[in-house]
Amino acid sequence: MAKALLGHVGGPDPRMVSELRRLQQRIRDLEAELTRLQAQNDALTAQAREDALVRLEDREPALT
Repeated sequence: MAKALLGHVGGPDPRMVSELRRLQQRIRDLEAELTRLQAQNDALTAQAREDALVRLEDREPALT
C-alpha cells in the first residue's frame, strides 16, 4: 500500500506531462490558424463588398 501511495504522490507521470505539453502546443497552433483564417475571411469579405459596389456603379440605367 505504501508503494502505491508513494507512486501516486511521487510527482506527475512524465508521459502525461509530455502529452499535456503536446496538446497545449496543438491548441496554440490551432488558435494561430484560426486567427489567420479569420483575417483571410475578413479580407475576402471586404473584397467581395468592394466588387459588389463596383458592379452596382457600372450598371446602366434602366430604360424609362
